[in-house]
Amino acid sequence: MDLSDLRIFLAVAREQSVTRAAQALDRVPSNVTTRIRQLEDHLGQALFMREHKRMTLSDAGRRLEDYAQRLLALADEAEQALRAAGPQGRLRLGSMESTAASRLPLPLARLHARWPAVEIQLRTGTTRFLADAVASHALDCAIVAHPSAQPPGARLDEALGAALEGDYLFTEELLLITPPGNAAPRALATFARGCAYRDRAEQWLRDAGEDPARLQMLELGSYHAILACVMAGSAMAVLPRSVLDLQTLTPPSRVIGPAHCFLIRRKGQDSANYQALLSALRD
Repeated sequence: MDLSDLRIFLAVAREQSVTRAAQALDRVPSNVTTRIRQLEDHLGQALFMREHKRMTLSDAGRRLEDYAQRLLALADEAEQALRAAGPQGRLRLGSMESTAASRLPLPLARLHARWPAVEIQLRTGTTRFLADAVASHALDCAIVAHPSAQPPGARLDEALGAALEGDYLFTEELLLITPPGNAAPRALATFARGCAYRDRAEQWLRDAGEDPARLQMLELGSYHAILACVMAGSAMAVLPRSVLDLQTLTPPSRVIGPAHCFLIRRKGQDSANYQALLSALRD
Protein backbone atom coordinates (compact mmCIF):
# COMPACT_ATOMS: atom_id res chain seq x y z
CA MET A 1 0.00 0.00 0.00
CA ASP A 2 1.16 3.50 -0.85
CA LEU A 3 1.31 5.98 2.03
CA SER A 4 -0.43 8.60 -0.10
CA ASP A 5 -3.34 6.17 -0.56
CA LEU A 6 -3.60 5.87 3.21
CA ARG A 7 -3.60 9.67 3.61
CA ILE A 8 -6.44 9.90 1.09
CA PHE A 9 -8.31 7.10 2.86
CA LEU A 10 -8.02 8.85 6.24
CA ALA A 11 -9.12 12.17 4.77
CA VAL A 12 -12.30 10.61 3.35
CA ALA A 13 -12.91 8.81 6.65
CA ARG A 14 -12.52 12.09 8.55
CA GLU A 15 -14.61 14.25 6.20
CA GLN A 16 -17.15 11.52 5.28
CA SER A 17 -17.17 13.06 1.82
CA VAL A 18 -15.02 12.70 -1.29
CA THR A 19 -15.59 16.34 -2.20
CA ARG A 20 -14.54 17.71 1.19
CA ALA A 21 -11.58 15.31 1.36
CA ALA A 22 -10.45 16.45 -2.09
CA GLN A 23 -10.60 20.09 -0.95
CA ALA A 24 -8.58 19.30 2.18
CA LEU A 25 -5.97 17.45 0.12
CA ASP A 26 -5.94 19.97 -2.76
CA ARG A 27 -6.92 17.25 -5.24
CA VAL A 28 -9.78 16.83 -7.69
CA PRO A 29 -12.64 14.59 -6.47
CA SER A 30 -12.25 12.14 -9.35
CA ASN A 31 -8.66 11.44 -8.30
CA VAL A 32 -9.74 10.76 -4.71
CA THR A 33 -12.52 8.43 -5.88
CA THR A 34 -10.12 6.53 -8.15
CA ARG A 35 -7.50 6.08 -5.41
CA ILE A 36 -10.11 4.81 -2.93
CA ARG A 37 -11.44 2.30 -5.48
CA GLN A 38 -7.89 1.13 -6.27
CA LEU A 39 -7.21 0.65 -2.55
CA GLU A 40 -10.44 -1.32 -2.13
CA ASP A 41 -9.57 -3.48 -5.15
CA HIS A 42 -6.08 -4.09 -3.77
CA LEU A 43 -7.43 -5.17 -0.38
CA GLY A 44 -10.47 -7.00 -1.73
CA GLN A 45 -12.69 -5.17 0.77
CA ALA A 46 -15.21 -2.36 0.63
CA LEU A 47 -13.79 0.29 2.96
CA PHE A 48 -16.79 2.63 2.93
CA MET A 49 -20.55 2.41 3.02
CA ARG A 50 -21.97 4.92 0.56
CA GLU A 51 -25.24 6.52 1.63
CA HIS A 52 -26.36 9.33 -0.67
CA LYS A 53 -23.49 11.85 -0.44
CA ARG A 54 -22.18 10.58 2.90
CA MET A 55 -19.43 7.97 3.22
CA THR A 56 -18.99 6.07 6.47
CA LEU A 57 -16.41 3.43 7.30
CA SER A 58 -17.30 -0.23 6.89
CA ASP A 59 -16.05 -2.82 9.39
CA ALA A 60 -13.00 -3.36 7.17
CA GLY A 61 -12.51 0.40 6.92
CA ARG A 62 -12.51 0.79 10.69
CA ARG A 63 -9.85 -1.91 10.98
CA LEU A 64 -7.72 -0.22 8.33
CA GLU A 65 -8.14 3.20 9.98
CA ASP A 66 -6.14 2.13 13.04
CA TYR A 67 -3.34 0.63 10.95
CA ALA A 68 -3.27 3.65 8.62
CA GLN A 69 -2.89 6.09 11.52
CA ARG A 70 -0.05 4.06 12.99
CA LEU A 71 1.75 3.60 9.67
CA LEU A 72 1.60 7.30 8.82
CA ALA A 73 2.71 8.27 12.33
CA LEU A 74 5.70 5.94 12.07
CA ALA A 75 6.54 7.29 8.61
CA ASP A 76 6.48 10.86 9.97
CA GLU A 77 8.66 9.86 12.94
CA ALA A 78 11.17 8.15 10.65
CA GLU A 79 11.36 11.20 8.39
CA GLN A 80 11.87 13.55 11.34
CA ALA A 81 14.50 11.28 12.90
CA LEU A 82 16.55 11.18 9.71
CA ARG A 83 16.43 14.88 8.92
CA ALA A 84 19.35 16.94 10.18
CA ALA A 85 17.76 20.37 9.86
CA GLY A 86 16.04 20.37 13.25
CA PRO A 87 12.35 20.27 14.14
CA GLN A 88 10.06 20.35 11.13
CA GLY A 89 6.98 18.74 9.65
CA ARG A 90 3.66 17.83 11.21
CA LEU A 91 3.09 17.60 14.97
CA ARG A 92 -0.40 16.44 15.97
CA LEU A 93 -1.03 18.01 19.36
CA GLY A 94 -3.98 17.34 21.64
CA SER A 95 -5.06 19.66 24.42
CA MET A 96 -7.81 20.10 26.94
CA GLU A 97 -10.22 22.85 25.89
CA SER A 98 -9.37 25.09 28.85
CA THR A 99 -5.62 24.72 28.30
CA ALA A 100 -5.92 25.56 24.61
CA ALA A 101 -7.64 28.83 25.52
CA SER A 102 -5.61 29.95 28.51
CA ARG A 103 -2.11 28.52 28.16
CA LEU A 104 -1.33 27.58 24.55
CA PRO A 105 -1.38 30.80 22.46
CA LEU A 106 1.95 32.24 23.67
CA PRO A 107 3.93 28.94 23.66
CA LEU A 108 2.69 28.10 20.17
CA ALA A 109 3.70 31.57 18.99
CA ARG A 110 7.19 30.98 20.47
CA LEU A 111 7.39 27.59 18.77
CA HIS A 112 6.44 29.07 15.40
CA ALA A 113 8.99 31.87 15.76
CA ARG A 114 11.79 29.42 16.57
CA TRP A 115 10.83 26.58 14.24
CA PRO A 116 8.56 27.88 11.44
CA ALA A 117 8.85 24.56 9.59
CA VAL A 118 6.90 22.77 12.36
CA GLU A 119 3.22 22.45 11.43
CA ILE A 120 0.99 22.13 14.50
CA GLN A 121 -2.33 20.32 14.06
CA LEU A 122 -4.37 20.96 17.22
CA ARG A 123 -7.25 18.87 18.52
CA THR A 124 -9.10 19.35 21.81
CA GLY A 125 -10.81 16.82 24.04
CA THR A 126 -10.98 15.30 27.50
CA THR A 127 -7.95 13.78 29.20
CA ARG A 128 -9.22 10.24 28.57
CA PHE A 129 -9.95 10.93 24.89
CA LEU A 130 -6.54 12.53 24.36
CA ALA A 131 -4.62 9.76 26.14
CA ASP A 132 -6.37 7.13 24.03
CA ALA A 133 -5.65 9.13 20.86
CA VAL A 134 -1.93 9.31 21.67
CA ALA A 135 -1.78 5.60 22.50
CA SER A 136 -3.51 4.70 19.20
CA HIS A 137 -1.19 6.95 17.11
CA ALA A 138 -4.03 9.36 16.23
CA LEU A 139 -2.05 12.10 18.04
CA ASP A 140 1.69 12.54 18.56
CA CYS A 141 1.39 14.14 22.00
CA ALA A 142 -1.16 15.81 24.23
CA ILE A 143 -1.51 18.07 27.25
CA VAL A 144 -3.58 16.29 29.89
CA ALA A 145 -4.38 16.66 33.58
CA HIS A 146 -4.45 14.11 36.34
CA PRO A 147 -5.17 15.20 39.91
CA SER A 148 -3.58 12.12 41.49
CA ALA A 149 -0.36 12.12 39.45
CA GLN A 150 2.32 14.03 41.37
CA PRO A 151 5.34 15.71 39.73
CA PRO A 152 8.16 15.13 39.24
CA GLY A 153 8.58 11.56 38.02
CA ALA A 154 4.84 10.90 37.95
CA ARG A 155 3.71 7.37 37.11
CA LEU A 156 1.35 8.31 34.33
CA ASP A 157 1.14 4.75 33.04
CA GLU A 158 -0.96 3.75 36.04
CA ALA A 159 -3.41 6.57 35.40
CA LEU A 160 -3.53 6.81 31.61
CA GLY A 161 -2.15 3.58 30.17
CA ALA A 162 1.00 1.49 30.03
CA ALA A 163 1.94 2.77 26.55
CA LEU A 164 2.36 6.39 27.66
CA GLU A 165 4.93 8.57 29.39
CA GLY A 166 5.12 12.30 29.91
CA ASP A 167 6.78 15.45 31.20
CA TYR A 168 5.36 17.70 33.91
CA LEU A 169 4.29 21.15 32.70
CA PHE A 170 2.35 23.07 35.35
CA THR A 171 -0.20 22.79 38.13
CA GLU A 172 -3.68 24.24 37.74
CA GLU A 173 -5.61 25.54 40.74
CA LEU A 174 -9.14 24.19 40.40
CA LEU A 175 -12.05 26.35 41.53
CA LEU A 176 -15.66 25.45 42.25
CA ILE A 177 -17.69 28.27 40.75
CA THR A 178 -21.30 28.97 41.68
CA PRO A 179 -23.98 31.33 40.36
CA PRO A 180 -24.07 34.92 41.60
CA GLY A 181 -26.52 35.57 44.41
CA ASN A 182 -28.06 32.88 46.56
CA ALA A 183 -28.84 30.33 43.85
CA ALA A 184 -28.06 26.74 44.85
CA PRO A 185 -28.37 24.70 41.65
CA ARG A 186 -28.59 20.92 41.76
CA ALA A 187 -26.61 20.60 38.54
CA LEU A 188 -22.94 20.43 37.55
CA ALA A 189 -21.92 21.93 34.21
CA THR A 190 -18.99 19.92 32.92
CA PHE A 191 -17.23 18.38 29.97
CA ALA A 192 -17.97 14.79 28.97
CA ARG A 193 -16.94 11.85 31.13
CA GLY A 194 -13.20 11.30 30.83
CA CYS A 195 -12.44 14.91 31.81
CA ALA A 196 -9.92 14.98 34.67
CA TYR A 197 -11.48 18.15 36.08
CA ARG A 198 -14.87 16.46 36.19
CA ASP A 199 -13.34 13.51 38.04
CA ARG A 200 -11.82 15.93 40.55
CA ALA A 201 -15.14 17.74 41.00
CA GLU A 202 -17.00 14.50 41.65
CA GLN A 203 -14.38 13.39 44.17
CA TRP A 204 -14.59 16.75 45.96
CA LEU A 205 -18.37 16.41 46.16
CA ARG A 206 -18.08 12.92 47.64
CA ASP A 207 -15.53 14.16 50.18
CA ALA A 208 -18.00 16.90 51.12
CA GLY A 209 -20.76 14.34 51.67
CA GLU A 210 -22.59 15.01 48.40
CA ASP A 211 -23.44 12.14 46.05
CA PRO A 212 -22.64 13.28 42.47
CA ALA A 213 -25.23 10.80 41.17
CA ARG A 214 -27.94 12.99 42.73
CA LEU A 215 -26.88 15.97 40.65
CA GLN A 216 -27.91 16.66 37.08
CA MET A 217 -24.85 16.55 34.82
CA LEU A 218 -24.93 19.16 32.06
CA GLU A 219 -22.32 17.95 29.56
CA LEU A 220 -21.11 20.85 27.42
CA GLY A 221 -18.47 21.24 24.74
CA SER A 222 -16.70 24.45 25.75
CA TYR A 223 -15.75 26.40 28.84
CA HIS A 224 -17.69 29.38 27.41
CA ALA A 225 -20.90 27.34 27.59
CA ILE A 226 -20.03 26.09 31.08
CA LEU A 227 -19.49 29.64 32.35
CA ALA A 228 -22.72 30.79 30.70
CA CYS A 229 -24.69 28.11 32.56
CA VAL A 230 -23.14 29.17 35.86
CA MET A 231 -23.78 32.89 35.30
CA ALA A 232 -27.39 32.08 34.34
CA GLY A 233 -27.90 30.29 37.65
CA SER A 234 -28.41 26.88 36.03
CA ALA A 235 -25.40 25.02 37.42
CA MET A 236 -22.17 25.07 39.36
CA ALA A 237 -18.89 24.00 37.74
CA VAL A 238 -15.20 23.31 38.29
CA LEU A 239 -12.69 25.18 36.12
CA PRO A 240 -9.00 26.08 36.42
CA ARG A 241 -8.13 29.56 37.68
CA SER A 242 -6.22 30.25 34.43
CA VAL A 243 -9.55 30.20 32.55
CA LEU A 244 -11.35 32.43 35.03
CA ASP A 245 -8.47 34.92 34.86
CA LEU A 246 -9.41 35.51 31.21
CA GLN A 247 -12.94 36.63 32.10
CA THR A 248 -14.13 40.16 32.83
CA LEU A 249 -17.08 38.94 34.90
CA THR A 250 -16.41 36.04 37.24
CA PRO A 251 -18.80 34.13 39.49
CA PRO A 252 -18.16 33.34 43.17
CA SER A 253 -15.58 30.60 43.62
CA ARG A 254 -13.66 28.51 46.13
CA VAL A 255 -10.49 26.46 45.75
CA ILE A 256 -11.03 22.69 45.73
CA GLY A 257 -7.48 21.54 44.96
CA PRO A 258 -4.72 21.18 42.37
CA ALA A 259 -4.55 19.34 39.07
CA HIS A 260 -1.11 18.59 37.66
CA CYS A 261 -0.74 18.83 33.89
CA PHE A 262 1.64 16.88 31.66
CA LEU A 263 2.71 16.66 28.04
CA ILE A 264 2.35 12.98 27.17
CA ARG A 265 3.64 10.82 24.33
CA ARG A 266 3.97 7.13 23.52
CA LYS A 267 6.83 5.47 25.39
CA GLY A 268 10.09 5.68 23.48
CA GLN A 269 8.64 8.08 20.89
CA ASP A 270 10.68 11.16 21.72
CA SER A 271 11.33 13.44 18.74
CA ALA A 272 12.86 16.79 17.84
CA ASN A 273 9.37 18.22 17.37
CA TYR A 274 8.26 17.01 20.80
CA GLN A 275 11.32 18.52 22.49
CA ALA A 276 10.83 21.82 20.65
CA LEU A 277 7.22 21.99 21.84
CA LEU A 278 8.18 21.02 25.40
CA SER A 279 10.78 23.80 25.48
CA ALA A 280 8.27 26.37 24.21
CA LEU A 281 5.70 25.29 26.81
CA ARG A 282 8.21 25.57 29.67
CA ASP A 283 9.74 28.93 28.74
